[in-house]
Amino acid sequence: MSALRAESVAAFDAMVRVLLSHSVPELSVDAKTDVSTFVILDTREKSEFEVSHVRGAIWVGYDDFEIRRISHLPKVSRILLYCSVGYRSEKVAEKLRIAGYRNVTNMVGGIFAWVNSGRRVVDSKGAPTTRVHGYSRAWGVWVNQGTVVYE
Repeated sequence: MSALRAESVAAFDAMVRVLLSHSVPELSVDAKTDVSTFVILDTREKSEFEVSHVRGAIWVGYDDFEIRRISHLPKVSRILLYCSVGYRSEKVAEKLRIAGYRNVTNMVGGIFAWVNSGRRVVDSKGAPTTRVHGYSRAWGVWVNQGTVVYE
């Protein structure tokens, strides 16, 4: 890894550590992380999800999140939540815990960490894509793999 890339990764990790309250269990993502045993929930806005998402993820939203969107999931389900960097997913994970879901985990670094570690994402039709919604120009700078979009 180049020195510049290492500095960028360290700066991203430091920003995420400060941003999150670490109120729920967390999972760090790298190229070897196995998420196949989790139900994966995407807590970003629908437009972000449609650009790309982790394969198999279920969109649940953030601003308009409602528990009823996952009421079909047993309370014992292993649930992994993510957003862009982990803040919105942490807040939804807190709501799930209050609702009785005990096995919830927040993906630290979110989809940005996912793609930055070389993991693949898919578009709204399930086809592999390199596009990642950057949330905003200020936040999109943290994506260093793929093509950042803001549509």
